[in-house]
Amino acid sequence: MSRITVAALQVGSHPLGKAQTLKSIIEYEAKIKSSGAKLVVLPEAILGGYPKGQIFGTFLGYRLPEGRETFQAYFENAIDVPGEETDELAALSERTGAHLVVGVIERSGNTLFCSALFFSPEGGLIAKHRKLMPTGTERLIWGQGDGSTLPVVDSPAGKLGTAICWENHMPLLRTAMYAKGVQVWCAPTVDERDVWLASMRHIAHEGRMFLVSACQVQKSPLELGIEVPAWDPDRPLIQGNSVIVGPLGDVLAGPLRGEEGLLTAEIDLDELVRARYDFDVVGHYSRPDVFSLSVDERARPGVDFFK
Repeated sequence: MSRITVAALQVGSHPLGKAQTLKSIIEYEAKIKSSGAKLVVLPEAILGGYPKGQIFGTFLGYRLPEGRETFQAYFENAIDVPGEETDELAALSERTGAHLVVGVIERSGNTLFCSALFFSPEGGLIAKHRKLMPTGTERLIWGQGDGSTLPVVDSPAGKLGTAICWENHMPLLRTAMYAKGVQVWCAPTVDERDVWLASMRHIAHEGRMFLVSACQVQKSPLELGIEVPAWDPDRPLIQGNSVIVGPLGDVLAGPLRGEEGLLTAEIDLDELVRARYDFDVVGHYSRPDVFSLSVDERARPGVDFFK
């Protein structure tokens, strides 16, 4: 099989909001085209923003009025799916010939979801995944996804699946996605730590897949003009660390740290067969006689109506 280029686009949400962020993404169109990438993964919450360090006026047992104002502003910077921003991303996918996996903050009614959207050059917006378990205080501002948004998408780069940030640490979610045949694992994140790189190498090695992790990069809060409690003003808010990993845990590109950029690597899906020769975690290396996993893929709305 011919080698295929995949990429992580390391950028940050613009402090002026989603319109400027979208413009920054589209400015990479020429670089995406010239790279020949058939898959580009973008960071978690790139459209809508990741409000790192914000407290939304919440303390145990009560919420301040100014926190509600902060949430309203955050809600207004989120996007509708589908909507104007998804149309722009679909057009970008069509013009570049690349599948896109994009982290967004999605509005649904008055609830926000941290989601990953899949775009294809031919079909536009073709699938989405909602983060199943917001981490820690993310639960203040984001709802939980359900099993109805666990897609695996066919692409020239292989079968694509995604887990967002710390979802990657959920072993049962990983097992479910492995069983769906994921070949390229897409990991939008804002986790910038070195231990994240260790996790990415482990997951690629465990699932015997290629893996593309795209992280935001943000300047210091001082440069961004925001106040983050107890934060070193000289330290970047998010330093990046995007990486591309092979199916034996080998780093193919990156990590890219402290700057924006398009990180690329060539992959060959034939390597997956060779990698799984001695370890297929949901195949010959599984023990269904001892362990089992059931996955509920039904949608779970807050209210069901029956007639």
